[in-house]
Amino acid sequence: MEGHFERNIGAITRTEQEVLLTKKAAIVGCGGLGCYSAEFLARLGIGHLTLIDGDVYAASNLNRQLYSLEINLGKKKAYEAKERLLNVRAGLSIEAADTLLNDKNAGELLKGHDVIIDALDNVKTRLILEKTANDLEIPLIHGAVEEWNAQVCTVFPGDFCLSLLYSSSSEFEKPSVLSFTPAFCASIQAAEAVKVLLNRKNILRKKLLTASLSENTFEIIEL
Repeated sequence: MEGHFERNIGAITRTEQEVLLTKKAAIVGCGGLGCYSAEFLARLGIGHLTLIDGDVYAASNLNRQLYSLEINLGKKKAYEAKERLLNVRAGLSIEAADTLLNDKNAGELLKGHDVIIDALDNVKTRLILEKTANDLEIPLIHGAVEEWNAQVCTVFPGDFCLSLLYSSSSEFEKPSVLSFTPAFCASIQAAEAVKVLLNRKNILRKKLLTASLSENTFEIIEL
């Protein structure tokens, strides 16, 4: 642990750092939110990451997705993310799943994790993710972005907060998203994940944090 996580100590204790090294996180989606979340959790010292995404990088990803580069357009997002993170931490335990999450594979992909990061961009899969996390009794950290705006909430088994926020019939056009909005949102998600894993207080359980970076307004809504 010496060196790699030295600057973490103080904000968290050495004992807490050792706890993080035993934890497993699944990140569903390796786009704008997912790449930043994966980067933050890898550098924080999470012991194992599972990266789930069946898509490839496209030119439209270059404006906001950390691992999207002109030299890897057309390449698998999950594999490119894994390669990047192993260059950050050579000893990181990491699995890349080149597949889109669905109701048939979700249970197998997500079982055994301590926390799940929702970095998706569609409602249907988010609701599958929430149901599966509930069935597996795993906390889920939801994040979503649009234009200058972000939202985050932490969903524990039995809460079904995403079912309150979204109906099964709702879906959205692919929104405009600026480069910094996913980074901001993923920062909050990573902080929530660490607080959940370390049993810290002041998590966003049954609460929705909304932020407008254009207006510099932040609100926490009770769900």
